[in-house]
Amino acid sequence: MVTKKLFLEELVDITRKNLKETEKLLQLSVKELNQKKNETDWSPLECIAHLNIYGEFYLPEIEKCINNAPTDTTATFRSGVLGSYFVKLIKPKEKLNKMITLEKFNFIGVELSKDVLIHFKKQQEKMLELLSRLSNVNLTKRKTAISISKLIKLRLGDTLSFVTFHNQRHLIQANKGLNLFITSK
Repeated sequence: MVTKKLFLEELVDITRKNLKETEKLLQLSVKELNQKKNETDWSPLECIAHLNIYGEFYLPEIEKCINNAPTDTTATFRSGVLGSYFVKLIKPKEKLNKMITLEKFNFIGVELSKDVLIHFKKQQEKMLELLSRLSNVNLTKRKTAISISKLIKLRLGDTLSFVTFHNQRHLIQANKGLNLFITSK
């Protein structure tokens, strides 16, 4: 169990950092953003396009949950078993483990533009707005569907953690891809 205030502050902090990383990526050329070390790795833009698809599902789902929530001043959040598992799986680590991605979330081999980053930046701004609206929402009792099955529900707090850490994970991946490209010149 964690205090809701500290929990939300961490998510806001990570989302702000994600936003700053996105702004740095916007300074690069489209050619650099589409580069990758090999055919099986994702380019920085492929990483972000992947996140945009998740954002298209989760941001409206989170907003709907907030809009339909009764006022509740519960000051703590307790992660669920399934939510905790998903968050632990996706949370960035020293060495990122490869994960299988469903085809509809995979943009490998697609030539992408900076519009992908502009869209993601707007999603991060929306996430900050949604996080600012949670002071009177119970993050443990309120639940959201997940992208792979609307039959499975996660606690709102777990969904917020998953989305935030998933974004952070792929921004790290995007930057590592750039570092590999830059150092291999």
